Amino acid sequence: MLTSQDSICHLTTIAASIRRLVIEMIAGAGHGHPGGGLSVVEIMTVLYFSLMRVDPSNPSWPDRDRLVLSKGHGAAAWYSALALKGYFPLQELERFRKKGSILQGHPDMRKTPGVDMTSGSLGQGLSAALGMALAARMQKRRFQVYVLLGDGEVQEGQIWEAAMAASHFRPGNLIAILDHNRLQLDGLVSQVMPIEPLMAKWQAFGWETVECMDGHNIAHLLQAFETAQSVLDCPVMIIAHTVKGKGVSFMENEPAWHGVSDPMRLPDAVREVQKA
Repeated sequence: MLTSQDSICHLTTIAASIRRLVIEMIAGAGHGHPGGGLSVVEIMTVLYFSLMRVDPSNPSWPDRDRLVLSKGHGAAAWYSALALKGYFPLQELERFRKKGSILQGHPDMRKTPGVDMTSGSLGQGLSAALGMALAARMQKRRFQVYVLLGDGEVQEGQIWEAAMAASHFRPGNLIAILDHNRLQLDGLVSQVMPIEPLMAKWQAFGWETVECMDGHNIAHLLQAFETAQSVLDCPVMIIAHTVKGKGVSFMENEPAWHGVSDPMRLPDAVREVQKA
């Protein structure tokens, strides 16, 4: 794992590029989901540029690590990371959400190199990731499976069914990350349907649980993943505290920017991230 100060600076630079690409893609399309894409930028950066064993020239490599983006509306951040990693040309990002594009509004494993699970209907990703992790055990392969969840998403009952199953089957190669930005489409998670106490709930379901108090701090994320990877006999949940809309002043902590609430302000967002 990359942990030196130079490596952290390098990853921080990549994260800034991903954040800029997310906003440029959504501005080019005129619609999309900026809030939840911006909140996972650093998580995507650490996964693809420090942790995951992948081969962009061979997306179907059987021993590759897998990522399931259960909160599929964060696709713009994922596509940006995949393009920078070399899965497809950066120019493809300009066709985001356009007819015939390989980059649809939510991830589609039939269209996009590097996408191992179609997602968008919330609540299903943890089940799919568990299946992948157990398949590795059955096939005697050593790949790691990561799954990125939204905090509003864990209001879904299927999440907790999968959590129980994972606790029972105890895959040591399954790491979940919760994008805990505290906001969902209709407002505060705590007002729509409270999910706290998160740490205690996941622990009660038999998961090893790690808290990352700043999910935008590369060093903190690296430490959280290092702790998670040291657990070999059960699934791990990393609760990453993040900011919805991170990096664009008027989008931060504003549930209206879960999707594009005002297309006329997107050029302002582009200028802000390009200056950062």
